[in-house]
Amino acid sequence: MSAIEISDLRDQPHFLDVVADRVWRAWWQEQGESLETVSSLFAENLTATGTLPACLVAHRGNDFVGTASLIVSDLEERPALTPWVAAVWIEPEFRRHGHGAAVVAAVAELAFRRGFGQAYLCAEVDKRSFYAGLGWRLMEENIGPFSLDVFEKRAPAR
Repeated sequence: MSAIEISDLRDQPHFLDVVADRVWRAWWQEQGESLETVSSLFAENLTATGTLPACLVAHRGNDFVGTASLIVSDLEERPALTPWVAAVWIEPEFRRHGHGAAVVAAVAELAFRRGFGQAYLCAEVDKRSFYAGLGWRLMEENIGPFSLDVFEKRAPAR
């Protein structure tokens, strides 16, 4: 597969609808949340001026590859932890080519460039080896109603 680009959603706003759709289908649709609500959350990224939120989009030209976001909180059971890498999605045909690793690394690096000393993420147990393999440290297991793992990654010493 040829290389992908990873861009800020603000620089590629035409991907807003597909990002919202994929994240909604993956995590919010079954919870009864509307696509419009999820879309409005991602639209906030287009005008964000602070350090959070941010959404990155992986693409090959105008072809959507995937996405990940940097948000204040992704797990209500751990409100003191911030920021979170969240809503990681790679289109099925682009999986297993390193694109997920690339977009997760890009969002974590964005957190570190914005002054955070660490970043967190939560994932289902079947993703444990993926995130551990990317250098994320497993902090907690079986958290909340979805029995999620919580991971941490610290900023590299500079």
